Amino acid sequence: MYEFTPAAELRDVTMRDGLQLTGKMRPTERKLDVIRQLIALGVPTLEIGSLARPDKVPPMANTLEVIGELTADELAKCWVWVATPRHVEKAAAAGARNFQYCFSASDAHNQANIGRTTEVSLAAMPDATEIARSVGGQIELCIATSFTCPFDGPVPEERVITIANDVRADGATDIVICDTLGQAVPAQVTSLVSRVAAESPKRRIVFHGHDTWGLGVANTLAAISAGATLVDGALGGLGGCPFAPGASGNTSSEDILFATRPPWFTPDTLATMVDISEKLLAELGEPMRSKTVQGARSNAQAFEWVI
Repeated sequence: MYEFTPAAELRDVTMRDGLQLTGKMRPTERKLDVIRQLIALGVPTLEIGSLARPDKVPPMANTLEVIGELTADELAKCWVWVATPRHVEKAAAAGARNFQYCFSASDAHNQANIGRTTEVSLAAMPDATEIARSVGGQIELCIATSFTCPFDGPVPEERVITIANDVRADGATDIVICDTLGQAVPAQVTSLVSRVAAESPKRRIVFHGHDTWGLGVANTLAAISAGATLVDGALGGLGGCPFAPGASGNTSSEDILFATRPPWFTPDTLATMVDISEKLLAELGEPMRSKTVQGARSNAQAFEWVI
């Protein structure tokens, strides 16, 4: 099967980062349907929503309802995007136990995205961590714009390393390095992820990439080789940040899986995933950006991955 080594797990972020730029909120029942289909298919972990303000990011408005309908076993596989201690509190009350506490390396993007400086977000993280721990949960330190900012340009590696080493983030079980704009190149990803692995506290490293410049899969593989063991993707390459001009969709989950070939991912699994992906994107009126899905629909019938 040519499994890529070292191995990394996929986290599918369709229900959060994938949907947030579409402007269309899927009904709670439809979100639950996709979440459960992906879990049944073997996807190890998912990001299922955000506590972002509904007036700013309308597709996330029913996140708490989605959390409330999932079982404890399902929620153990699911992450929720949060940006304040209050977000953690509300998500925890609904049943969530895995929290992705996110802010930007660049102040300009953090102001646009969350409405505060990076320092203010970081200062609030200990309170968010304490709330997560009080319910037996875990929290990630998620650093958006780790490579470039849409307003300020390149982000120095030292900025990310400084945040990664800040004692106020000590309670995080994971650190998420985000190529929010999809402007990084593989050597750049290798450099930063390697430094995070070598120069900051030992914790799981997650890579979150976008495919704006066509390097989503290449950057993901570079991140895995440098030490990331969890990588984010979205069905059909759906997604993008409403507050990051120039950003396009996430790296496609199908493309990441086709490249990495985890043992649970087979041609039959891909065929089912393609069906899920195509139906969802058709509902949203979004284009199919996954090269793997396009290939799976080709006429190369001698290739086992073609549907």
